[in-house]
Amino acid sequence: MEQILRSIYQERASDPKTLGVLLIEKRKEEDPMTDMFDAILLIITADEETQIYTKHYTTNAGNAAMHVISDQQLKKWLVLGSKRKVVDWLFNGTVYFDRNEYIESMKRELTEYPYYGQKIKMGVEMSRLVRAYMEGKRFYEQENYLDAYNHVVNSLHHLARLAVIEKGLFPEVKVWSQVKRIDPAIYKLYEELVTSEEPLKQRLELLFLASEFFIYNRTEKGSQHILGIMATRDAWEIQDLHEHEKLRLYSIELEVFIEFLIKRGFIEVIEKSSKNSFISHRMYKTL
Repeated sequence: MEQILRSIYQERASDPKTLGVLLIEKRKEEDPMTDMFDAILLIITADEETQIYTKHYTTNAGNAAMHVISDQQLKKWLVLGSKRKVVDWLFNGTVYFDRNEYIESMKRELTEYPYYGQKIKMGVEMSRLVRAYMEGKRFYEQENYLDAYNHVVNSLHHLARLAVIEKGLFPEVKVWSQVKRIDPAIYKLYEELVTSEEPLKQRLELLFLASEFFIYNRTEKGSQHILGIMATRDAWEIQDLHEHEKLRLYSIELEVFIEFLIKRGFIEVIEKSSKNSFISHRMYKTL
């Protein structure tokens, strides 16, 4: 496969904006790490106009996919953890071109400085955890136990990733293997949920109590990023928060997270008069 794709990556490597080229070949049949393709050609570029560009190929040696991604997009994925397989590609792919040791520097940074973007990673995971937990609890109170179960499993995954990031590590695809080593209590919680023979209602009831404890203990650390940004102004309107470059990563979780932090006593609501005497503008500040 490498010989067949050589002409493609050589052409890309000649582009002065290309930072690195990696080839990732499947390790077993129907390998999800390569999206079921026989090979992935990952090309990282300094061209920010094209965030992601994908092309598929069929060859005599099998099927291949080429992904051209910008340096900006790669770093966004690494911060958000939204493309965990990219970490696998960086560390296990064969490097065929590396301008000024860009790829090697990236790998060293992830290995030697595992706190890369730690606060924002924790903030995003915390916001996702809060939403999943709250939605699961709502379904539980409505006695929709299967829907509640689905959201609780999701919340535990975010809790697991949060625990890994808190330790200064990078969440792997096999995150539960990591959690079993570094935070057995969370692993045990997950194990109890999925393997216990207790009725589902009882399992969920215990999980909500335990999860609340874990969430409460991590709220202060998990909110450091957003609170740090909010502390730079006396007060914020919600639209200002949505438009802040570093808070855009919270996406749809932002408003739920804000309300959660209000209830936890980290954010205060300020009422500002409007043209209508019966309505006030709602603004937010850190305590």
